[in-house]
Amino acid sequence: MQETLEDWFRREILIHEAALVRFLARNWFNQNDVQDIRHDIYVRVLEGAERKLPHSPRAFLFGVARHLLIDRVRRERIVAIDLLEDVDSLNVLIDEVSPERRATGREQVQRLSRLFDRLPPRCREVVWMKRVEGLSQKQIAERLGIAEATVERHLVRGIALLANALHGTAPSCAKRIDEESVRPVEPQHGE
Repeated sequence: MQETLEDWFRREILIHEAALVRFLARNWFNQNDVQDIRHDIYVRVLEGAERKLPHSPRAFLFGVARHLLIDRVRRERIVAIDLLEDVDSLNVLIDEVSPERRATGREQVQRLSRLFDRLPPRCREVVWMKRVEGLSQKQIAERLGIAEATVERHLVRGIALLANALHGTAPSCAKRIDEESVRPVEPQHGE
């Protein structure tokens, strides 16, 4: 009995749906678009599979996702801070990760963690709420009892400080921080 394309799609592609949605949520600036993008990816995967079934369905799925995101960025000419990272960072979905790449990644995460701890307390708090907890600026403003514009200033400054320390950029809105020049920020009473 010959397998249909739909059976192949269910067995080889749909099992990766949760990972695909997480990937899109991490790498696309507008979370409202994630489900539409997922649908477009599935259409492209099916179109490609009609011509020839890929040898590695997971790699094919995430390759299509990566290319679709890049195409959308180019088409919309939107440069979100999340998309300013090296496009090669989207290649993390390759099934095999070398020990060297794993060690480098671990070192980068440790460095980022040290730099994050050196951010001014309010910037650190706002960046954490936005990037880790996924709160909107309005939710952050309500939680901290500050204006949304103040949240935005803290967010821009915090991300600029991190980008400056990590990549050597010199944003005009932030002083330089690095591991040698700044002592860890001690929590103040009430924070």
